[in-house]
Amino acid sequence: MSEPTTHDCIILGSGPAGYTAAIYLGRAGRQATIIEGLQPGGQLTTTTVVQNFPGFPDGIDGNCLMDNMRAQAIAFGASILPNLATGADLSQRPFRITLDSGGTITAQTLIVATGATAKYLGLPDEERYRGEGVSACATCDGFFYKGQTVAVVGGGDTACEEAEYLSTLANKVYMIVRKPFLRAAQTMKQRVEHNERIEILYETNCIGLFGDHGVEGAHLVYRKDEPDQRFYDLSLAGLFLAIGHTPNSRLFLEQLQTDSEGYIITKPNSAATNVRGVFAAGDVCDPTYRQAIVAAASGAKAGIEAVRFLNE
Repeated sequence: MSEPTTHDCIILGSGPAGYTAAIYLGRAGRQATIIEGLQPGGQLTTTTVVQNFPGFPDGIDGNCLMDNMRAQAIAFGASILPNLATGADLSQRPFRITLDSGGTITAQTLIVATGATAKYLGLPDEERYRGEGVSACATCDGFFYKGQTVAVVGGGDTACEEAEYLSTLANKVYMIVRKPFLRAAQTMKQRVEHNERIEILYETNCIGLFGDHGVEGAHLVYRKDEPDQRFYDLSLAGLFLAIGHTPNSRLFLEQLQTDSEGYIITKPNSAATNVRGVFAAGDVCDPTYRQAIVAAASGAKAGIEAVRFLNE
């Protein structure tokens, strides 16, 4: 019986970072094997029109963009497996990846491009109303709330961006901010503060949702656990979460160096991790930008460095 094939490079994740890395490996004559993961195409598949990816002056549908990247990766020889990685042994090369199908594959290099997942408040109501008034993507779902009242939870740049976008569709946008201030950049702060359709509810927490046919409102508390705390209900048609992301790095927490939030740490000006032959790209190692073009660029870096490593 012949030994199983050891691949040049296994890429975990099929977003902009993973596909771009595969393209660079393929152009260099190296075989890339992409394990798609839970969300083939990555977070862009949950968006509508992408307007900030260079080369598309009129914008491009997120799914169409990812389909194009996938086709280009395949054109350069990438193999794509519709699997989820459930285990990884990086203690020696070839690296060994266990799949949810029960099989294993090995490779001389590994690129971790597993992305990140939006954070939720952890309320039972979020699960109950997910897809029926609860969302983590204003661009994806804002259209459904045209002319209605919605709220955005969060006080950072992302929350401000979501609120401002929603204000172009909804009649009223509340920002539910647990701190007495916004953490966003000064320019973003000024834009939401001066937007007549946006009202900021400082020192406020969302503690629940209600509604018989989807979200009809939120249970809020002002100055929670303080002597002057006050509970009240706010009528809403939709609630948007913008409180950050969790990197999908759990599989590697004991083998790769990460920061306090779980983002994989790469060497300065490099995609290399603390394990030789293992590289990281995209949102799983980017707590700052979380943009498709940045993920694609980091995928290119990882692909180039994997090729150089293999050529050594």
